[in-house]
Amino acid sequence: MNIVIVGAGEVGTHLAKMLSREHHDIVLMDEDPLKIEFARDNSFEIMPVVGVPTSIRSLERCEAGRSHLFIAVTPEESANIVACMLARKLGAKKTMARINNNEYLTPESKSYFQSLGIDDMVYPEALAANEIVAGLRLPWTKQYWSLFDGRLDMVAVRIGPYSPLSSKKLLELGQLEQKLFHILAIIRGNQTIIATGDDTIHVGDVVFVTAEPKKLDMVRRYCGQQEIEVRNVIIMGGSRIALKTADLLPSDRNVKIIERDLEKCKRLSEIVGDNTLIIHGDGRDADLLKNERIRNTQAFLALTSNSESNMIATLNAKRLGVPRSVAQIENIDYLDMANQMGIGNLINKKLIAASSIFRHLLAVDISNAKTLSLGKGDVLEVIVKPGSKITKDLIKNIKLPKTMTLGGYMRDGVVRMVEGNTQIIAGDSVMVFSIESSTAQISKLFA
Repeated sequence: MNIVIVGAGEVGTHLAKMLSREHHDIVLMDEDPLKIEFARDNSFEIMPVVGVPTSIRSLERCEAGRSHLFIAVTPEESANIVACMLARKLGAKKTMARINNNEYLTPESKSYFQSLGIDDMVYPEALAANEIVAGLRLPWTKQYWSLFDGRLDMVAVRIGPYSPLSSKKLLELGQLEQKLFHILAIIRGNQTIIATGDDTIHVGDVVFVTAEPKKLDMVRRYCGQQEIEVRNVIIMGGSRIALKTADLLPSDRNVKIIERDLEKCKRLSEIVGDNTLIIHGDGRDADLLKNERIRNTQAFLALTSNSESNMIATLNAKRLGVPRSVAQIENIDYLDMANQMGIGNLINKKLIAASSIFRHLLAVDISNAKTLSLGKGDVLEVIVKPGSKITKDLIKNIKLPKTMTLGGYMRDGVVRMVEGNTQIIAGDSVMVFSIESSTAQISKLFA
C-alpha cells in the first residue's frame, strides 16, 4: 500500500515508523528538513520529502495522487483539511485529517467533509479524554475498552495479593470462572504473553480480561481489587486533553486543574464549567497538593506535555494516598517502565491516533480498533466475510498465530466467549487481541 504522511511531528513520525515495519511504501513530508532527517537511516523504509502540505507542487512531488491512504497530521488543523482536499483532487484513494475541533465529528459535519474529499478525521486529544473518563468509571482497572456496542468489555487489571486467581493455572479455573470472563493475555514485567491453559497467574501480573458489563464486578473481586468511587479529581496541566476531560466528567464531580502558567490560568478560568476550579501552581508540589486536600482525592491526572514530570507527579500523588492515577506518557519507551512503577492508566496520543488509522490498513471490515498503551497490543472488532479462513473449521483446528487470540464474538446481537469448539460464521463480529501481529496475518484469517 502507498501511504503518504504529511507532518513529521510526534504522531506523524510514530505512524511512519510503525507502518514502515508493515512493509508499506511510506512517504513522510514536512516543511522542516530536520524533522525528517531520521528517515534517511537505512533501518527505516521511509522516503523523506521536504514540502508544504498546502502546496500542489509539494503534493505532486510526494506522489499524493498515487496514494492509497493520505494522512495529514500537522499541528495546523486548517492545513490538514486543505491538504486532504487537494490530495483527493490529485487522485488519493482515501484521506484522513488530524483536527482540533470536536464539532467536526458530528454526523452532519463528517458528511460535509466527506463531500469535500476527507474520508475520516482524528482528534487525538478528544479520544484521549474519552479514554480517561471511561477509565475513571472503573478506577480499579488499568485500561478499559467497550466492545460490540457496549455488550462486551475488555479490561486490564493488576492481580492483587488477595486474588483467588493467584498461583492458579488457567486450566485449573472452574466452569464458573470460565463462564464469567475470559483471560486473553498476561503482562509480567515487560513481557506480554498470550494466555494458554498452562500459564500460571501471579500477584503483580496485569491480565487482559473480557467479560459482559454486568459481570465486571465479579472480575474485580477475582483480581483482588478494591472498589473505588471517584468523586474528587485533580488534574496537573491545563492542556487540551485536561480541558476536554474536565468537560466530559459528570457535573457532580469536583475537578481542580493545576497550571503553572498564570496567564493560561486566567484564560482557563473563563471557559471551564462550574464544577472545575483553576489553581495556579505546580502539580508536583506536595505542600500545594496537601493544601488542596489531596488525601480526599480519588483520582490524580498528570496531563502535561512532559512525560517525566507526569510520571514523577503521579508517583507523588500515589505516595500521598490517591488510589487512582493517570499519566500522559508521550515517550513510548517509557510505557513499560511506567506500568511497572504502578501508575494506573497510561495515555499516549500517538497510539490513540494509530488506533484510528490501523483499521484503514486491513483488507477486512473493522468496526472498532484500539492500540493499547500496555503490552504493545491491538484490539480489533472484525466483521467476518463469507469464505474467509476463520470460517473453515472449529477454532481449535485453525492455526492462529502465537501472537493472536480471540476474546469473544457477537452473532445476532448475542455475545459469546470463544472456545475451542466455537465455529465462526460469516457475519459474526469477532474481537481479536493481537501482540505485534502484522496486518497481513490478520487479513489472511478474516479477508
